[in-house]
Amino acid sequence: MELLDEEHKIYLLDWDNFTFPSLAMMKDDLVAVGGDFHPQRLINAYKNGIFPWFIDEYNHIHWYSPKKRMVLYPEEFKVSKSLRRTINNKNFVIKSNENFKAVMQNCATIKRKNEDETWIDDNFIQAYNNLHELGFAFSIECYLDGKLVGGLYGLLINDIFCGESMFALESNASKVAFYYLCEQAQKNGIKLIDCQVHNNHLESLGAKEISREEYFKFLK
Repeated sequence: MELLDEEHKIYLLDWDNFTFPSLAMMKDDLVAVGGDFHPQRLINAYKNGIFPWFIDEYNHIHWYSPKKRMVLYPEEFKVSKSLRRTINNKNFVIKSNENFKAVMQNCATIKRKNEDETWIDDNFIQAYNNLHELGFAFSIECYLDGKLVGGLYGLLINDIFCGESMFALESNASKVAFYYLCEQAQKNGIKLIDCQVHNNHLESLGAKEISREEYFKFLK
């Protein structure tokens, strides 16, 4: 790795190996640029607390490890009264990994508040679909009358589920999928759901920020 920015400790990744900056080498949220979406590089990134966020105009992948990490302990997921009613009364059917690529495509096209565009382009979709086929990436899907109306996807790294994105075409559909994820996490020994960066929606569901150092303790 070549150090590109001494002040902010941003590194240019090598093409011929899949190493990433260590915790001691990190300063800001953006820790590296470059490289590719080789499955082993992606897996190594997540094992080192790093994830790709977007590709810039020069086709450089930007790799992040936030100083403040948004996480959710599965047992602390907040079920509102309205969500409980939805779970009990609406005929949602929950499935896993039935249509991973479609979940990603919906996450890429759904309109989000305060966001003009998505980072999930065809490169991301192909890369994570490859990880899904290799058994590292998973989707939780919410169906209504046989139609996919909500869901989420992410990677399972040891006992951490690294959530990437979620979508809803029907009110509360993504929350129902998230609820199911937390239920299954508790049953299967998943200790933490990595939500990456803060947003108010995640906070309303029980997520909170921890330090990068504390997150790395979970990785180890």
